[in-house]
Amino acid sequence: MSRPATAVIKLSAIKQNYLYAKSLGKPANAIATIKANAYGHGAVEVANELSDVADAFAVACIEEAKELRDAGIQQPILLLEGFFSDDELTYISEYNLWCVVHSQYQIDAIQKATFDKPINVWLKMDSGMHRLGFLPNEYANAWQQLNKMPQVNELAHITHFSSADDLKSPLTAQQSTLFLETIGELPGDVSIANSSAVLTNSMPDRVQWVRPGIMLYGASPIDSNDIAKKLIPAMTFKAKVISQRTIDKDEGVGYNALWKADKTTKIGTVCIGYADGYPRHAGSGTPVFINGQKSQLLGRVSMDMIMVDLSMFEDQDCVGYDVEFWGDNIAVNDIAKCADTIGYTLLCGLSRRVYKQYIK
Repeated sequence: MSRPATAVIKLSAIKQNYLYAKSLGKPANAIATIKANAYGHGAVEVANELSDVADAFAVACIEEAKELRDAGIQQPILLLEGFFSDDELTYISEYNLWCVVHSQYQIDAIQKATFDKPINVWLKMDSGMHRLGFLPNEYANAWQQLNKMPQVNELAHITHFSSADDLKSPLTAQQSTLFLETIGELPGDVSIANSSAVLTNSMPDRVQWVRPGIMLYGASPIDSNDIAKKLIPAMTFKAKVISQRTIDKDEGVGYNALWKADKTTKIGTVCIGYADGYPRHAGSGTPVFINGQKSQLLGRVSMDMIMVDLSMFEDQDCVGYDVEFWGDNIAVNDIAKCADTIGYTLLCGLSRRVYKQYIK
């Protein structure tokens, strides 16, 4: 590694967050959601760390599942979007993937398919998210079709909350009630709880599987310090000061001189930018943590560099100082607010030129 732009991933923090999620979901099992390269943390590395405790993993698509199987991960892997083409079914059968089924074309494909081992299907209901799944009046018929097929082994029930992060919204309770009433006496395990529902215990007793995602990485989907206080940030995103200078009052910084000094000011250039995944829309005043002290971003974020305030280090040579953008000292959600986005986007958006350093 030469360019000092680094994401330090603390794997033990992810394991502790998973075990915390599982404790909140008891007696349910917990599916560790590691789609999108484990929310930017490295799917294979995270799966290996959790391999001795995780009940199952969840990914978005078969490419993500194949990466885990090729790395030797043995746990069941749930495909949250199911399959997209018929030829995936042979791989799903052979490699013990659990498959969400959300559309009639998928049912028809399974019925026509031939493969050696029957597959486990998680039948998805649209309980109000209106993204994927069978409507309540279609659900029982879809279940009956699948239940008759020799290609299907076990059938489970799954839905997704749209608003569990909004503690004032009635939608979570409404979705839960509708889902369970629709399932009725149909046999099979039930999965209904994402990170928000796990953290707020917004799940019915019938749930056998919870699906923690963002909370595994130490970020809360809910804007509450009290709810998030037991989560441990797993990623520290940092770089180094590579240049420093002092500018006079009224001099501007960066493209279009969006920030101008109101006094003589010491500033530093840091080797990070939007091509690394630092948000382009973060403005002047966005917090950074430099060599043990809080500071701030100055001016517009460039592709490869940002400028920061070094006023607190007046008599020091700051070249080489570490600059934390989020991690133990600055919450990723706080940076997301400054950029009018969410923490998920920032964690998933790190580019490949950011070096990942894994520690226990």
